[in-house]
Amino acid sequence: MSHGTDHSLRSVTLDDVRGAQKMLSGVSRMTAMEGSRHLSQLIGTPVHLKCENLQRTGSFKLRGAYVRIAGLLPEERAAGVVAASAGNHAQGVALASALLGVHATVFMPKGAPLPKISATRDYGADVRLHGQVVDETLAAAQDYADRTGAVFIHPFDHPDIIAGQGTVGLEILEQCPEVGTIVVGIGGGGLAAGIAVAVKALRPDVRIVGVQAEGAAAYPPSLAAGHPVAVPNPTTMADGIKVGRPGRVPFDIVGALVDEVRTVSEDQLAAALLLCLERAKLVVEPAGASPVAALLGEPGPFPGPVVAVLSGGNVDPVLMQRVLRHGMTAQGRYLAVRLRLTDRPGALATLLGVLSVVDANVLDVSHVRTDPRLGLTEAEVELHLETKGPAHCTEVGQALHEAGYTVIA
Repeated sequence: MSHGTDHSLRSVTLDDVRGAQKMLSGVSRMTAMEGSRHLSQLIGTPVHLKCENLQRTGSFKLRGAYVRIAGLLPEERAAGVVAASAGNHAQGVALASALLGVHATVFMPKGAPLPKISATRDYGADVRLHGQVVDETLAAAQDYADRTGAVFIHPFDHPDIIAGQGTVGLEILEQCPEVGTIVVGIGGGGLAAGIAVAVKALRPDVRIVGVQAEGAAAYPPSLAAGHPVAVPNPTTMADGIKVGRPGRVPFDIVGALVDEVRTVSEDQLAAALLLCLERAKLVVEPAGASPVAALLGEPGPFPGPVVAVLSGGNVDPVLMQRVLRHGMTAQGRYLAVRLRLTDRPGALATLLGVLSVVDANVLDVSHVRTDPRLGLTEAEVELHLETKGPAHCTEVGQALHEAGYTVIA
């Protein structure tokens, strides 16, 4: 393990990962490997889910954080540690610090979900809210480190962090020795790099596929350029992989050892999260569902058996509600329609009767009768419907058309 403020570009070896595994014994869990019958049928080969969403703190981040902090010199531990994170890294650093008796200060964006702020405090960290975006929070944490001498714990750009995350790879080989492909989400690249180091050293034939969200995909242009390239204003619901620039240390490893990096859309992420919840009975955050999104997006070219790493399960309930609705819409199971009708007694009941005949479940009704855009005898209605798929959505539209209603785009 490297010590303290070593910011060298030293790479990571299998021995580093094995050392990290010994260090994590009794600290991190060997998380479950669950078979997915549904995904196996879709892909045409066995698919297993590596459930890091069930890890302590709800994500793989505890592994790297603990190894990094445990490797500090005594005087560095005495100075405390500082980190910046919107959620998973914050909780990993907080718990690792508590277990090692090190004081931790964690900077989080002001808009961070309340459950993540609360959990980080509960693990014993001093939480400070600063900035609206993670870049501002990161700058505040680095400034704090400069002023106080606290050791900055980077979320992915350090050999010890990568070695800790690589223990996931060793567990995959132990739990599924015949694995053919490992699919893993990529943000800064720490988890993918660590898994690649461990797996390729022992099983160079295993294919490793990284997955990024389309709106925050810094790795494809970076790999093409041969050096880390920043993506301005990364946007995705998957905050766990919303990183605008690859880390220097993981970038070289990913470039050398990861076979392919794919991107997935927001619709695919939402559908994957919904599938994990409904079919696997697992609560997974959008970043954790990204490997499943890749399998759903292009199920063909994955040599089996396939292991999809569900990297985390820390999802804000408000976001979960929005994502589930988004996922249901993408699958044709949720339909919003807006139409106008004559403003007379019984008109709304007649409309609802039409929907009842085609078995569309009305979730919400918005009825506007006074608006400058409307004629004197008009009313506008917006309906949110639960439907049974694309064919049922078409059937609902046809029923409304045949009943004389015009749906407004």
